[in-house]
Amino acid sequence: MSTPHHDHDRHAGHDHRPDAVTHGQAMPQGHAHSALDEDHQVHDHGKHAGHSTAMFKNRFWVSLVLSVPVVFFSHMVGQLLGYHVPEFVGSQWIASVLGTVIYLYGGAPFLKGGLTELRARQPGMMLLIAMAITVAFVASWVTSLGVGDLMLDFWWELALLVVIMLLGHWMEMRALGAASSALDALAELLPEEAEKIVDGATVTVPIGELAVGDTVLVRAGGRVPADGVLTEGTAEFDESMITGESRAVARTIGDRVVAGTVATDNTVRVRIEAVGADTALAGIQRMVADAQDSSSRAQALADRAAALLFWFALGAAVITAIVWTIIGQPTDAVTRTVTVLVIACPHALGLAIPLVIAISTERAAKAGLLIKDRMALERMRTIDVVLFDKTGTLTEGAHAVTGTAPAPGTTAAELLAYAAAAEADSEHPVARAIVTAAGQNAEAVTLGLRGTGFQAATGRGVKATVAGAEVLVGGPNMLRELALDAPEALTVDIRSWTDRGAGVLHVVKDRTVIGAIAVEDQVRRESRAAVAALHARGVKVAMITGDARQVAEAVARDLGIDEVFAEVLPQDKDTKVSQLQSRGLSVAMVGDGVNDAPALARAEVGIAIGAGTDVAMESAGVVLAGNDPRAVLSMIELSHASYRKMVQNLVWATGYNVISVPLAAGVLAPIGFVLSPAVGAILMSASTIVVALNAQLLRRIDLDPVRLAPPSTGDRRPAGQPAAVPAR
Repeated sequence: MSTPHHDHDRHAGHDHRPDAVTHGQAMPQGHAHSALDEDHQVHDHGKHAGHSTAMFKNRFWVSLVLSVPVVFFSHMVGQLLGYHVPEFVGSQWIASVLGTVIYLYGGAPFLKGGLTELRARQPGMMLLIAMAITVAFVASWVTSLGVGDLMLDFWWELALLVVIMLLGHWMEMRALGAASSALDALAELLPEEAEKIVDGATVTVPIGELAVGDTVLVRAGGRVPADGVLTEGTAEFDESMITGESRAVARTIGDRVVAGTVATDNTVRVRIEAVGADTALAGIQRMVADAQDSSSRAQALADRAAALLFWFALGAAVITAIVWTIIGQPTDAVTRTVTVLVIACPHALGLAIPLVIAISTERAAKAGLLIKDRMALERMRTIDVVLFDKTGTLTEGAHAVTGTAPAPGTTAAELLAYAAAAEADSEHPVARAIVTAAGQNAEAVTLGLRGTGFQAATGRGVKATVAGAEVLVGGPNMLRELALDAPEALTVDIRSWTDRGAGVLHVVKDRTVIGAIAVEDQVRRESRAAVAALHARGVKVAMITGDARQVAEAVARDLGIDEVFAEVLPQDKDTKVSQLQSRGLSVAMVGDGVNDAPALARAEVGIAIGAGTDVAMESAGVVLAGNDPRAVLSMIELSHASYRKMVQNLVWATGYNVISVPLAAGVLAPIGFVLSPAVGAILMSASTIVVALNAQLLRRIDLDPVRLAPPSTGDRRPAGQPAAVPAR
């Protein structure tokens, strides 16, 4: 069944020029892309360069198993816990041999990372860990071999240190996620093959073989394989994956069409004008890649603390060695120096951030927030402005009847009943909206009208026979073709609808206009509460859309939005984010379309609505499982709470080191107190436990968006009624 094509004049202000893109590297053709699962994806930046989640996970489990006998056969642990370590032939070498395996296998990522930081002269967590486990390794072997009178058996401490750090980095990597799959999602929009017209016949070829000038057949429901121009046929195209707009767009001979869009109703022929790197989709892909790359180099808060702690520990160790050597106790100098370097490695610091991130991520998931980028969690608390995409985010992204204007002698119920009967056999979104509105009107239902002989005319409207009368439903083009004018009584309503950008459909019965119907997108009731709650927190709200300015400004006025970007081309959305950033604002972008993907990646925090496209969700740092814009408030609340826990944990973890390191160095030795290695190890474990328990308190946070952004008491508009429509 063909679907009707209405000319609702709703595209005024839109510019769908797909040729205005940046040219560069080629877009992957078909599905020839290498999507890696999260566990095995190799990261390219920061201290995790060359590492994968699976690598940390595997090394953690192996090291954990090996650490059990190492700890059990440690005489220091036996003394602490009050048990006798079994002795048999070779038992004295168990801890040494297994500890060496743990050092070389489990500690390898930290040793390599530490060497990289050392070469770059940027000490951080990796170098701090590498220094501690290396000192413990050397000191323990010296003790095991009986060299000198040193009693520095740190095998058990080395094993636990490696295990705890592997666990922390494993959790951190899992929270970090895999952003590059956004590029794979973009490639998924293209079909693998195209029907090329050769000598009047169709030949199926891979899209990689298409060239500029070729003509292809795009069947109803099929995707356009490359950018081009319609040469035969007319159809409505679903461009939502490119523009983010829900409504189909009528295209006729001479109009441009974009790769990845769908011909919803008719079969057409397209002459190819751009392939590979020159397509609009490829341009979006490049912007996503560039934006992700530019935002992926942020340094974690724990790394900054680790860098300071490295210099603190190193300085304390040097001073300790010098002082104890000068006072004539070289053996104590070695013992104290080694103890300082070992206990300076922060078990708690290594877990402080990953634990908070892991628990925050879990807690967020239960609240419908999927955190894909760990840095988004930290940045959200600093956001100055939230930039919402309009369609599908602040609005429902679906059409609804928002007004009826019956002509004299016709009731609103009769108008809806005749229009619905004519549209009943159509699957067009506008037709569905009219049928739904009529079904909700009890009087219209009782009329029981049915239509027969359904016909659709692209860009003009539909026609059917209803109760013996010829009924047509369509836009202004239909009236012009019929040489009809709308009654004067409808002028005021029609003008108010068109002024705010609503689509206007005229209903004609036996060549007499019996009324008009307004159809437009619905503003979510939750949007008003979200905007008000953001303002209450001192956060500005902006809106971006490809819609005509009068449409955008009507929605913005009703919601109280601070700034509007209207009539924005798909490829220019991330430019608007950059403009806001150039004004010194930290931006959170909320969107749901492929055209939003570059902007989502460019913003400090990208938030994708869960009902949006795969590309938008993959490009964002946060995904909202539902469609409630108030969930942005949940993310802000979680960001503040998690950051507080991060700071508290870092203060505790570093505070332990600031206190324990001087004690281990012997600053209180003159009064008879020196922190022994055993006591230092116990305090280190206690510090780790405190950090872990503090992070658990995040589970008590309330992330309910209804509580965080309650409906305004002054908003008495029925649920689902568009904000731009005055209450009747």
